[in-house]
Amino acid sequence: MSVSEEGTAILRVAAKGDGITADGRHVPLAAPGDRLLADGTVRPGPHRAAAPCRHFGRCGGCQLQHLDEAALAGFVHDRVVLAAEGQGLAAAQVAPVHLSPPRSRRRATLHAATGKGGPVIGFREAGTHRIVDMRECHVLAPELFALVEPLRRLLSERRGRLAVDITLALTDCGVDCAIAGLPLDGLAQTEALLDFCRRQALARLVLDHGYGPEPLWEPEPARVTPSGVAVDLPSGAFLQATADGEAALVAAASEWLAARGSIADLFAGLGTFAFALARGGARVLAVEAAREPHLACRAAARRAGLPVEALHRDLFRNPLRADELRGFDGVVIDPPRAGAREQVAQLAASGVARIVYVSCNPSSWARDGRVLADAGYRLAALRPVGQFRWSTHVELASLFLL
Repeated sequence: MSVSEEGTAILRVAAKGDGITADGRHVPLAAPGDRLLADGTVRPGPHRAAAPCRHFGRCGGCQLQHLDEAALAGFVHDRVVLAAEGQGLAAAQVAPVHLSPPRSRRRATLHAATGKGGPVIGFREAGTHRIVDMRECHVLAPELFALVEPLRRLLSERRGRLAVDITLALTDCGVDCAIAGLPLDGLAQTEALLDFCRRQALARLVLDHGYGPEPLWEPEPARVTPSGVAVDLPSGAFLQATADGEAALVAAASEWLAARGSIADLFAGLGTFAFALARGGARVLAVEAAREPHLACRAAARRAGLPVEALHRDLFRNPLRADELRGFDGVVIDPPRAGAREQVAQLAASGVARIVYVSCNPSSWARDGRVLADAGYRLAALRPVGQFRWSTHVELASLFLL
């Protein structure tokens, strides 16, 4: 068989989900070990899997259902390690990849609009505003997916054109549902929504008509339990995508910062890392800019009797300075996707012995990691985490030591 008949091997999967050949060609929906033939077709290899969902290939919620478990874990590993190498960082230890299982996603934003045969509801197609009318989903937790058809029926009773966003989050007492862009005209529509909440046993329903979220239904406080501490969940507050992914990140931070006397938790959110570290015996300063998560963290720490001091502070505009950080034995930082350039610069100058950097963006993390490395820190450990199963979004936990 000639080389052209054998085809060109797909070596790995790139950051956006395309397969890559040795000569740099990108091949959509190709898996490592596939062969790109001369006519442009792809011969499946040993790591090709049958996509479980009928919507795969159109729905923008998943990009990697054509990969088997080994290739999926390899993609998550490579996204983290190659981002590090691109900044000249080499981890002394890389832990095995943690992959969240199917049907474990506990938060998602769906979109709904008027279709030819009634409302369509689901994720958008990749790169477009078209909505894939969701009839099955292999990533959403069953409690979230169970609401799709009732929501479709609810929206079908509305006249006129629809264009709404629906954010779902799984709490300890049911599903928290926030709908933006749904008109509410008169008592009848209000009563219909309240009936919907009762039938579906929602934890909360929040509406946003363009003036901010307004709770319509919340029979008892919607709570979650990060690191074993009950916390009131503000509407729209950040929640890790899966409970098992959160546990993997928390376990890494807890291991790396064990027996530390005082720890600063930067971009603390609801207190997920702060509570775990405090329960392990540390004194924690939890710093958060968003007011409602900050207040929820502070109240939960008081109820639980934990040594957590909550500080309301915008770390982008007013990062903790190096001299403020020097008194801490360790720091955990979990910034938004853009990273934390200014705060990391202060960390680099602080001399804090241990920094645990948690990230949902390997590129911005590696850029910030380079700043720490230039200040003398070494990348001691990495833990890649794939919470967004079959997606190109990747999380990680890392340990930098001085």
